[in-house]
Amino acid sequence: MNPLIQLQEFGQSPWYDYIRRGLITSGELKTMIENDGLLGITSNPSIFEKAIGGSTDYNDSLKQVAADVTGIKEIYETLAIRDIQDAADLMRPAYEQTKTRDGYVSLEVSPDLAHNTEGTIEEALRLHKMVGRDNVLIKVPATPEGLPAIENLLSRGININITLLFSVDAYEKVAWAYISGLEKLAAKNGDIRNIASVASFFVSRIDSLVDSMLETKLKETTDPRRKAILQSLLGKVAIANAKIAYLKFQEIFANARFQALKKKGAKVQRVLWASTGTKNPRYPDTYYIDNLIGPDTVNTIPAATFNAFRDHGKVYSSLLTNLDEAKETMDHLADCGIDINQVTQKLLVDAVRLFADAFDQLMSTISQKRKELLGPKLDQQSYALGKLDAAVQAKLKEFRQQGFVRRLWAKDPGLWQKDPAHQKIIRNSLGWLYIAEQQVHQLARIKDLAESVRAAGFKHALLLGMGGSSLCPEVFRRTFGVVSGYPELHVLDSTVPAQVRSFDKKVDLAKTLCIVSSKSGSTTEPIVFYQYFFDRMRKIKGDKAGENFIAITDPGSLLENLARESKFRDILPGVPDIGGRYSALSNFGIVPAAIMGVNIEHLLYRAERMRHSCDSVVPPEDNPGVVLGATLGELAKQGRDKVTFVTSPAISDLGAWLEQLIAESTGKEGKGIIPIDDEPLAPPEVYGNDRLFVYIRYTAGADTAQDKKVLALEKAGHPVARIELADLINLGEEFFLWEMATAVAGSILGIDAFDQPNVQESKDYTKAFLEEFKKAGRLAEEKPILVAEGIRIYGDDANQKALKGASSLKAMLAAHLGRIQAGDYVALTAYLERTEASHKALQTIRQRIRDKKRVATTLGYGPRFLHSTGQLHKGGPNSGVFLQITTDDAEDLSIPGEPYTFGVLKAAQALGDFLSLSKRNRRAIRVHLGPDVAAGLKLLQQAVDEATGAVQ
Repeated sequence: MNPLIQLQEFGQSPWYDYIRRGLITSGELKTMIENDGLLGITSNPSIFEKAIGGSTDYNDSLKQVAADVTGIKEIYETLAIRDIQDAADLMRPAYEQTKTRDGYVSLEVSPDLAHNTEGTIEEALRLHKMVGRDNVLIKVPATPEGLPAIENLLSRGININITLLFSVDAYEKVAWAYISGLEKLAAKNGDIRNIASVASFFVSRIDSLVDSMLETKLKETTDPRRKAILQSLLGKVAIANAKIAYLKFQEIFANARFQALKKKGAKVQRVLWASTGTKNPRYPDTYYIDNLIGPDTVNTIPAATFNAFRDHGKVYSSLLTNLDEAKETMDHLADCGIDINQVTQKLLVDAVRLFADAFDQLMSTISQKRKELLGPKLDQQSYALGKLDAAVQAKLKEFRQQGFVRRLWAKDPGLWQKDPAHQKIIRNSLGWLYIAEQQVHQLARIKDLAESVRAAGFKHALLLGMGGSSLCPEVFRRTFGVVSGYPELHVLDSTVPAQVRSFDKKVDLAKTLCIVSSKSGSTTEPIVFYQYFFDRMRKIKGDKAGENFIAITDPGSLLENLARESKFRDILPGVPDIGGRYSALSNFGIVPAAIMGVNIEHLLYRAERMRHSCDSVVPPEDNPGVVLGATLGELAKQGRDKVTFVTSPAISDLGAWLEQLIAESTGKEGKGIIPIDDEPLAPPEVYGNDRLFVYIRYTAGADTAQDKKVLALEKAGHPVARIELADLINLGEEFFLWEMATAVAGSILGIDAFDQPNVQESKDYTKAFLEEFKKAGRLAEEKPILVAEGIRIYGDDANQKALKGASSLKAMLAAHLGRIQAGDYVALTAYLERTEASHKALQTIRQRIRDKKRVATTLGYGPRFLHSTGQLHKGGPNSGVFLQITTDDAEDLSIPGEPYTFGVLKAAQALGDFLSLSKRNRRAIRVHLGPDVAAGLKLLQQAVDEATGAVQ
């Protein structure tokens, strides 16, 4: 049985904490009422702001209203009240069937009236009249000024939802205000039988604040007993506080004053549990529903939690269990020096401010949208696909018939795989759908950290990570540069000794915050970076070295334990149900951005706007993420599987993040989309029929030469997708857009877009090589198939046989590149230091191959690309021709605590990578340049020129 429906058997009514036009017009709300036993809806300015600003649902209505109405607030009320009315009409049967107990829709008075009693009364009466529905609840905050307004409104027969309750004391005042209001109405011979009210008691926000206070105290105490008590309180206070409030509810409504009203037909004022989405990834996603089920209660549930509870909610009479434990929890909290009254007062003040801020943002959004809709408007996305567009449109029509978008948001793993093992992975990989919304609740925590780092005088922030932990911060670094007053961000994601040493020299370690970032917490590279830089820092700061470190990692990981042992400045949690490459908007991307001074509030707001544009009620053909994903997937199936990114100079590094997202998500089971990043643009005739060009153009920093070249490609018949970026902070939108598009494309290709089965394969081979080194003191020597001009060429037996007879470097490269076929791509994978000179040389080599062979090319630096395109190389289609480039290290670098050096680790990673390619019968050779990288690259470039006929 559906757990949401089962709640009613225990006296609890499930309500939905979300509303938007598309939810109603699509029929989704009606389906939830019929299939999930939905009994009510709550709304607030933040919900309406996201719905109106992040979708096209309201465009037609806004156009009509804006033509007649000048006031922005009046436009909002016109749009919102229509939604409230339509939703109330759908809820009307529930209202009647439950004899006015349920079936309500809530509409909030303006948050700026929170401290204005008369203003609240006046607006509540006005809104109630405008809605014109019996089953509407007007939301009024439980501020000191709100309490008399609540009593007054109830005495006038207005149904009220009292919101922003955090403390038991405040709840008690609200309950008595309800009783007083009914008494006054009854004294006027008013009918109290149909009066309804709920007291919205906020839950999870309590734990968010209290847990942070407990964590601080845990860092400060050394007493084992006190530590145990503090630890035992984590995640327990919010539910304990709620249970104490419920006991007060029972006491008050058993009182003689209410019993006299009950005889006249009065209903109890039910407790409504609000803020029941789980914000801490350490706790179960249905935590604040499972533990608060009991009679005469309501739980208003946010979308992600609603879906989760439907899927695996635990329904039992939990509210009245462990009451002694709840009281004990509150006693222990007080004993630990945390005053719950101070906590709840702060939460009330913060909540009033946050709702006011959201309302201001709502007004701003409507203002901007009004201008857009009434003036010239340029679409953000456009497509020139020619004949290929028919397949995309057919797929979008199929998606609509299948209910694809709703199923995606419901986390239906069947969209990608039928295999139970894969489905388990997928179910635990879709947290990115809601992460931007969840991060908004963590803004204060993240901003406080960034401010403490700035105030401490740090001049540099050195991120030590790999793949999904490093690529997004690198986008921020290269896009926003150095923000005045904040540390300069650097990103290290290479084990090449010279690269590690260059970062060591680049920063003043004493004034550098090291950000050790690893989702799993056990990835080799971040761990050895930590070992190296912590040892270096300890030599400078001694026992206080940890003050210069923070960690970002999933709860319970090896890195979290190391961070605690090393007394890191802070530890920021990852979210277990978000994979690394989908983690841009989680702490892995947002925390480094905040530390370097990026306005993360605006960034997340833009991401949220895109999330709502891609929401479950938006039809596929109007859904930007779905349209882009359908384009990627359908064109790949038709042979256009080389997605070639063209980005404006200001956002040039976005392509590297996109490269990992797409390659690692789609490159498996012999299928895949090959992302082409940073390949210089060429005339149309250079390209084959396997390309899709995506031009991401920054309006204020557009390159006219790029514009002309992309237009030439389009005119020549190449498919082109365009995305216009009006503001750099809109990168938040792009992150969500492309995550959605990649997930959709993966579904079309019929693969699990959330695993990376072949990444581990290379890691295992690398580990074996390192174990061999530990025993023998050296890595096994391979026999080269050619030594020429100081360069050694290596290959497995199959490749050696295919290249037999080549006796010079030119001949060897000519034979290897001669194996390229139409539709292939050439991958240069370079295990060397990335410098301006080396990058220029490698780019020249790839361009020569591209131009002469008419083939797509990629360039990746090892070991970074192993966490990006490495999955595609091994698991994707066998259409790659690989040129691995290795070097000797002019000067190696030790790793503290390890028997091997960075140079040995890098060499083992290259060998592991190459062995994995060989095991999969890839066309691959390894070119070893020796210690003089510049000279070796020059020779290699000359040989490629000769081998391809670039020079005679």
